[in-house]
Amino acid sequence: MQRFRTPGADGDPDARMDVASRISTAAFRAAIEERMRNLERDLGDIKNRVNGLIFLVAGTVIAQLLLRALAW
Repeated sequence: MQRFRTPGADGDPDARMDVASRISTAAFRAAIEERMRNLERDLGDIKNRVNGLIFLVAGTVIAQLLLRALAW
């Protein structure tokens, strides 16, 4: 069972640092850049959804105001 345990699982901080030191700097930077691209894409999607909701609410408010103004 020892071979299936992750290094540092028993609380040994040196074992965790050993795992981190195995990754090259270039691989780490590539992984971070990929995560940042994914984060930017997700943020753009969230912005589009919020903008859509704002326009939906604004359109509904304008429609209600027009209906009340014309019904008066």
